[in-house]
Amino acid sequence: MQLSNKKWDLDFFLAQRQEALSAWPTGAEVDLDEAIAYQAEIPGEKRFVTRLNEALAAGKTLIQPRAGVPLINEHIVLLGHLEQEGEADLLPTTIDSYTRLNRYEDAQRGIEESKVSGKAMLNGFPAVNHGVKGCRMVTSALKAPVQVRHGTPDARLLCEITLAGGFTSFEGGGISYNIPYAKAVPMQDTLLYWQYVDRLVGLYEERGISINREPFGPLTGTLVPPCISNAVAILEALLAAEQGVKNITVGYGQCGNLIQDVAAIRALEQQTKAYFARFGYTDVVVSTVLHQWMGGFPADEAKAFAVICWGSAVAALAQATKVIVKSPHEALGVPTMEANAAGLRATKQVIMMLADQAIADGERLQEEMAIIMAETDCILERALELGEGDWALGTVRGFEAGIIDIPFAPSRYNMGKIMPARDNNGAVRLLDTGLLPFTDKLKAFHQAKIAQRAQAEHRGVSFQMVIDDIYAISKGRLVGRPH
Repeated sequence: MQLSNKKWDLDFFLAQRQEALSAWPTGAEVDLDEAIAYQAEIPGEKRFVTRLNEALAAGKTLIQPRAGVPLINEHIVLLGHLEQEGEADLLPTTIDSYTRLNRYEDAQRGIEESKVSGKAMLNGFPAVNHGVKGCRMVTSALKAPVQVRHGTPDARLLCEITLAGGFTSFEGGGISYNIPYAKAVPMQDTLLYWQYVDRLVGLYEERGISINREPFGPLTGTLVPPCISNAVAILEALLAAEQGVKNITVGYGQCGNLIQDVAAIRALEQQTKAYFARFGYTDVVVSTVLHQWMGGFPADEAKAFAVICWGSAVAALAQATKVIVKSPHEALGVPTMEANAAGLRATKQVIMMLADQAIADGERLQEEMAIIMAETDCILERALELGEGDWALGTVRGFEAGIIDIPFAPSRYNMGKIMPARDNNGAVRLLDTGLLPFTDKLKAFHQAKIAQRAQAEHRGVSFQMVIDDIYAISKGRLVGRPH
């Protein structure tokens, strides 16, 4: 199948559906006409698009956790607790790892073992195995809108079943749910799989049902420079818009420096809208999401709350449309629902306290935005050039050429030549720019920032800085200073 960034013909899409729906028996439960009719009956207050659009209009930041357990009733109890005790505005359904790898037989075994043992034997909700009826039990039992959050390179069947099951938002993309998650899945394959997902969402849109789509912003979640995550988010947004998606939430993972993080979210929103306007996607609504710190957490619960609250402040001051919330048990494993709710309440308190405050729109913020936007433009314009005007081809060729490069990713289709480290103020810079298509001025900017830190710490520029930075927050600092 030839890859290109062209909207799929309906007949072509329908020809692919048989393969997608036949991957597991529950695929037979999906009837597109009936699914669209079911979605049409979901009230506005339970729809992701409605809540996000209201938040955009009001300048509010909504809060959303991550959560998922294997069995339907227990999952409903969990989400109900987060809705009531955690005061969550939006709800997730985090999918288990077997489903993410399309290993549905293993997921089924996990369901059965969970029933027998009384313990969660999967690390999420196996939506494909529970099927359309099981998903509708979940979405109909809750008052808040529910989103599918996962990590699946091939999410075609998962998307079919969950949209038919009443979920009103679907996360992920062909880059963000491949390169950081998989080792050996070709980029061309995942882009095709996700064109299917986005064309399906576009079909719902054509029938009057608006489904929110959210590229996964944090990528590997470890010292990802804003230009990398922003470029990937914009690429996935452009690919989705071409297939007919009309409501897109672009995301960013907190790096830790307040000025850089606020600048990154603002730059992401501005550039996404600018690229949409340039390429004719003028009817797409863009919102933003800040992911609280995705790296190592302190094991101490009080210290973990401090990290959560710092991310909450970033989301509020950046005026992100929503924030994805962590729990104080982050360093310990899967959180209890009580701990998850506590993280939500802490976040809500900070968001509300900062609702009427604004960060000064000063010179440092403007300079940081300018740097991020210039770097992001370098990557995107070179990808467009390599793709000969086609974003899908440009993405594949961009990774092959190393001009798009995600740090610490497991994929063999990622060059892995860039090396991030913090500068002396804790902003994420590049110790090695690899093959990124930066100007000489931008390369010199990064070299100077890293050199300033090295001088302040009385040590040479080295990989040890990277190691120190990876562990810094879990040890109580932002910058990994030498002992």
